[in-house]
Order: sequence, then structure tokens, then C-alpha cells
Amino acid sequence: MAIPLDKMKKRIKLSPERETKISERAQILIEEEMTLRELRKVQQLTQESMARLLGIEQDSVSRMERRADMLLSTMSSYVTAMGGSLKLIAEFPNRGPVAIRLSDLQEPGGLSPRPNRRKKGRAAG
Repeated sequence: MAIPLDKMKKRIKLSPERETKISERAQILIEEEMTLRELRKVQQLTQESMARLLGIEQDSVSRMERRADMLLSTMSSYVTAMGGSLKLIAEFPNRGPVAIRLSDLQEPGGLSPRPNRRKKGRAAG
């Protein structure tokens, strides 16, 4: 059973300095992982302003932020529109992290885009 933070703090006596260090580290960890929506809000942008930056409609920004699976090019465009850059890191148990250049996905010899899917309701052949 999980113990609420307030009860845990009462059980463990920490110095104010140690508590401050823990809070600062927790904040860093929280900031390292954000949804696109949270990232947009931190940048003080609305969905409407993101839509203008991306040249799309506001409802498209809303759908993009709720999407669980997104093309890297779409995510890169979203982050770039906010003034950032997207970096993709692969982690392996037997070596250090490896940065994957997103340009590799666009260049000849890189990964090719998925073929278009057939529209629903159309018969094959």
C-alpha cells in the first residue's frame, strides 16, 4: 500500500537543506517528461497560437495533443514551432545512449514513409 508523502515526511526527519535538494531534484525529473500539451502551456502558447505557427486549424492541434501515436516528423514540426528542436535518443543495456538524427528518416537510404492505407468501406481489387 502506498504511503502519502505527508505521512512519509513525518516518519523520516530530513534537514531543511536535504528536503530542498530532494524537492529540486523532483522538479527536474518532473520537467524532463511532459506531454505536448504541458510543453505548449509551459511555453505560454494557446492551441490557437500553435495552430497559427503550424499553419493548421486549432482542432488539429487538439487532436495532435491527444494522439498516442504520432509521426516523428509531426512531433518535430510541433516542437520546432515552439522554438525547440526534437532529439531522439536510443538507450541500450550494453552501451551508452545513442542520438538518432531525425534527418536520417528523410534522406535517401533512410526509413521510407508508410504506404497510404486504403479508406474504410472500399472493397479490395
